[in-house]
Amino acid sequence: MTIDQTRLDEYVGKAVTDVGATATTALVILGDRLGLWQAMAGAGPLTSEQLAARTGCAERYLREWMAAQAAGGWLSYDPAAGAYTLAEEAAVVLTDSDSPAYLAGLFALMLPWYRDLHHNELAFRTGDGVAWAAHDDELYHAVERLFRPAYATSLTQAWIPAFDRLDGRLRSGPARIADVGCGHGASTVMLAKAYPNAEVVGFDAHPASLERAATAAGAAGVAERVRFEIAQAQSFPGDGYDLVVCCDCLHDMSDPIGAARRIREALAADGYWLVVEPFANDCIEDNLNPVGRIWYAASTLVCTPGSLVEAPAFGLGAQAGEVRLAEVIKAGGFSTVGRVAATAFNLVLGARP
Repeated sequence: MTIDQTRLDEYVGKAVTDVGATATTALVILGDRLGLWQAMAGAGPLTSEQLAARTGCAERYLREWMAAQAAGGWLSYDPAAGAYTLAEEAAVVLTDSDSPAYLAGLFALMLPWYRDLHHNELAFRTGDGVAWAAHDDELYHAVERLFRPAYATSLTQAWIPAFDRLDGRLRSGPARIADVGCGHGASTVMLAKAYPNAEVVGFDAHPASLERAATAAGAAGVAERVRFEIAQAQSFPGDGYDLVVCCDCLHDMSDPIGAARRIREALAADGYWLVVEPFANDCIEDNLNPVGRIWYAASTLVCTPGSLVEAPAFGLGAQAGEVRLAEVIKAGGFSTVGRVAATAFNLVLGARP
């Protein structure tokens, strides 16, 4: 075997880059937990002593943390002043939870992924699934933080209005909306706030998430207009829904075709199904990019294992793509499926009976 030294050096560099990014992720999470990013946002150049005064954290630790973040590219460093600056654009990504560019939740996903590796190691050896409820509790909070900004800026402002006359119908009421696979209820609460004349129900199979959802509804002042029920997507109750929403959950289901079939049954004759999924192209080679790298990792560690827990263990995966998703939706009885929107992280489809 002949080793190409140039290629070997490239892979050594790749290893250093990947481990450096992994190490930086831990420090980004630490900064989020301690409020360091928030303290630096809009503050201009700060020394470690000044950041310590702002946050109450130990200066000696901050000195190392700030240098590490400058090495990772999140902070800029002025040697003459010994000060570090968080750029306004970086502050949006790390601190502005109202922006669709906010990605603190993406960083937060990394901790539960690592903590749950023992589940994945066993699943790889046995072929068994890993139930959603088996994961570290921090995973559920990180998922909500990751997806909430896109829902807040697009769900009722762009995605639902893309359906012909649906937005006006929901606003005027009376109307019925089901949020299937609602998790912590972020999307459910947004629906209830946007459409006060609609009855909104959130369904999920994870009781702990629904407890959190109910608390969120109370805090948002919509507890009287929204309710949450434990149910599987293949058998949730009710019918005559004007809209059913599935946000970033269809690919996690063991029986997505069964879920599509039940949603088709539950919709009114002129109802709509909105399906939000992780963005993916239809061919593997077109997903071999930074976003695809993240979603394939998520699919390996969380999504596919969750879909293999129960029969028929469909294993759709988080990078199914539009063509495969449309096949699943049509297999459930829908005649029309089309793309509503696409972002860097999400693919949004609309379906009609």
